[in-house]
Parts: sequence; C-alpha cells; structure tokens
Amino acid sequence: MNLDRFVALHQPTWHRLGLMASRNPSELSADDIATFVADYQRSSTHLSMARRTYADPDLTGRLSQLVATAGATLYGSRPRTLAAVARFFTETFPGAMWHLRWHIAVATGIFLGVAFGLGAWVAASPQALDAAIPQNVQDALVAGDFVEYYSDRPSGQFFAEVGLNNIQVGFLAFSVGIAAGLPTVYVLLINAANVGFAGGLFHARGVAEVFWGFITPHGLIELTAVFIAAGMGLALGWSWIDPGELPRIESLRRQASRAITVVIGLLVVFGVAAIIEGFITGSPLPTWVRVGVGVVVEGAFLTYAWMRGRAAAGQGLTGTLGQADRPLWDAVG
Repeated sequence: MNLDRFVALHQPTWHRLGLMASRNPSELSADDIATFVADYQRSSTHLSMARRTYADPDLTGRLSQLVATAGATLYGSRPRTLAAVARFFTETFPGAMWHLRWHIAVATGIFLGVAFGLGAWVAASPQALDAAIPQNVQDALVAGDFVEYYSDRPSGQFFAEVGLNNIQVGFLAFSVGIAAGLPTVYVLLINAANVGFAGGLFHARGVAEVFWGFITPHGLIELTAVFIAAGMGLALGWSWIDPGELPRIESLRRQASRAITVVIGLLVVFGVAAIIEGFITGSPLPTWVRVGVGVVVEGAFLTYAWMRGRAAAGQGLTGTLGQADRPLWDAVG
C-alpha cells in the first residue's frame, strides 16, 4: 500500500481521535469512550507502521503528536496543578460528604440529641446540675472563666492551639471508627455531654446569651466538621460489618480511601473554625456581629456541601481519592 492510499484510508480515524482528544472527558458517553479507546489503539498501530514502512517524517510527526495527546487523555496525566486542587474541592471532597450524608446525619443526631437532652435536664434540675458540675466550677464558669477562655491569650496563639485541638478531635472521631464505630459514638457522647452541661448551666443561671454568644461564632462550623469526621468513622466501621456485595477488604479499602479525602478536606474546615475562634469569638465585636459571622460561614459551607455534593454524585463520584481524575481507560476497563 502506497503512502497516499494509507493516509486516505486511515485519515477518518485520526480525525475522529483528534476531535475526541480535544473534548472534555466528562462530556464523553460510554459509547464515545469505547470508540476513543479503539481509535487510539488503531492509531498507535498506524504510527508503528508509518515508522517502519513509510519513513515519512511529516506523517510520523503528526501521528506521534496525535497518539501522545490521546494517550494523555486516555490514561490521565494527573498534573499536580491548581486545577487538580480545585477539582478536589469542587468534586472529590463534596462527593465524599454526599456519599456519607446518612452516616453524617446519624452522627449529628447522636450529638445534638444528647447535648440538648442533657442541657434541658440540668437547666431544669438543680440536683442534676450539681451532680454534673461541682458548685465551685459552676460559679467560676459563670463569673468569667468561660468568657476568658476565648480572650485571655493572644489571638495567634489561641488560633494555633484551637486548630490543633480541633484536628485531633476530628481525627480521633473517625480513626477509631474501624472498631465497629463504637468508639466514634463514645467520642460523640463525651463531647455532646460537655456542651450540654455547659449550656444547661448558663440557662439555669439566666445568662444563656453569654453561652450562645461565645459558642455560636465558631461552634457551628466546628461541630459540623466533627459530625463529618464522626460520620466517616461510622462508615469506616460499617464497611466491614456490612460490606454489601463487595469483599470486606475491598469495602474497607474504599472507605479508607474516602477517609483520606475527608481528612484533607476537613483540615481546611477546622482551620476556618480555628480562625473564627481565635480572632472573632473572643473579640470586642458586638455579639450580633460575632454570631453573624458564624451563621454566614456555616450557611456558605452547607450550601457548598449540598450543591457540589449533588453535582459530584450526578457524575458518579463518591469521593474516593483520585476518582475524579481517573483515566478514561478505567471507565471502560
């Protein structure tokens, strides 16, 4: 076969491959991807034939560039760029939260149920309050210890200390979940009891506005992050209790991959909570401003998690690390 006939015969395949390689991979249907893979394999063979049989520098150069471009799309180059970071926070992390939404809901329900239940109990029962918190500690908290906790250290130092503590609590909540989720529940119960007893105390003393004024600014986003971490812990434990159709080791592996995603994402969320707690909660700003900051940040995060999570789920993403930028070959292989 002469060179002109070779080019004329295979040009439609090369043209189609070039068009598909220039498109966004997420826009390709399953049939498109199958065609893309077949055209890539054919064109690779054509490149080998061109080098061996025709020794035409122009044709060899064009086919080499075409096959290289298509190969990068097919197998995924996975560059460590700002685009990859953006994809993580717009697809992978919200996709993980959406996939875990029912586990997160269970963790949230456990915490809020215990916190509000104990808070209401100790607020209405002096005997329960005295049993939960020694009298001298009650007096100290109401007299100023609670407020001074947020304002008696330099903001930068407090931010660093709070950030580290929040990350430790979140990491503990999910890491212990491997033990059937029971230690995660225990962590939730302990922290919920502490919040509930403190809230009940301030309500019982008639100064509830002090409690809410200093808890709400950072507490909304901070507790949301704890609930997400705890939800991941519950999912991790459940993955080997009820693996569904998957082998237990594979079910656990997938959840472990998703856990890495959650940890990376929550580092940012806990960081935001620490910034608010370190620089806003104990500041001299009016209470309505401090509380407003917390409400706005929480609202923005929940909106982001809901909208981006649904969008990611619509693309079939579940938050396992690397899924969002998987090679096209994985989609058909």
